[in-house]
Amino acid sequence: MQSFVDRLDHPVYVVTAAADGERAGCLVSFASQCSIKPARFMVWLSTLNRTFRVARSAERLAVHLLGRDQYALAELFGGETGDRVDKFARAAWTPGPGGVPVLDDTLAWFVGRVEGQVETGDHIGFLLSSVAGETRGRPEQELLRLSDVADIPAGHPVT
Repeated sequence: MQSFVDRLDHPVYVVTAAADGERAGCLVSFASQCSIKPARFMVWLSTLNRTFRVARSAERLAVHLLGRDQYALAELFGGETGDRVDKFARAAWTPGPGGVPVLDDTLAWFVGRVEGQVETGDHIGFLLSSVAGETRGRPEQELLRLSDVADIPAGHPVT
């Protein structure tokens, strides 16, 4: 299966969460639309990640689509850990529905209500239904893809 997976080059996302007075966010490469009616989107968060620890208590998560020119934002949310760095002090954001942080300068975003969580191994899937969103970028603008961020070392430990 690894040779199959190695050929994939899908977009990457920044997922943010807020719960119990904490904010967190991370770069995510495991995410997909998973239903048309009703509209649903799934994001998988590593169980080692601080964002997972905040998200498991959150009612909503925000999913942000990045443009190819937003490598620095991907590096911040993928290469740093919220255990040591306040990522939101280094990125422009506003509170979205339910207080979830919405990053200001992304191509598009949506806030999704967490409809359920699914254990899938070392990642937990969060099933989301959209409650709000906005598209900001031009439709022809290139997306930041997995191959664009392959050189970013993970901010949280990998075991």
